[in-house]
Amino acid sequence: MNAITKKRTKAYFIDLAVSTIVTAGVELLLRRKVKSEFVHAVITPTAVMWSLEYIQLRQSGQTIGNRVMGLSLENGDGTELTCNQILKRMAYRDTKSTFDYLKDRKGFEGDDGSVLPHDGFANTIVKEIGKPKENGCNN
Repeated sequence: MNAITKKRTKAYFIDLAVSTIVTAGVELLLRRKVKSEFVHAVITPTAVMWSLEYIQLRQSGQTIGNRVMGLSLENGDGTELTCNQILKRMAYRDTKSTFDYLKDRKGFEGDDGSVLPHDGFANTIVKEIGKPKENGCNN
């Protein structure tokens, strides 16, 4: 596994942990109103994860996990990420990308791990930017 792929995996697990905490809070509010276990087991966690990821990527091109791991998602042509790109990337990653991995595990990462199949589909690239400074001062 390439170094950037390892960072991407750690970033995803950080985002998953944040999403799980937020989902637990949302579940407390929804439990009394929605009785369907399918909604609580599948719909709510997916909706929360996608919403958090979408909002963060639209605002800064980074999720919390990406920021901690020193990664940034960018458009393949250097322009700002579009709404459609972000949605295509999330949908592909959570559906077809799994099958791509099972078909070709060695070729899944590409050359350096910065463009996985869902990135290629959405024309995005993940770059290492280093960790941000703690307080933003130049001390």
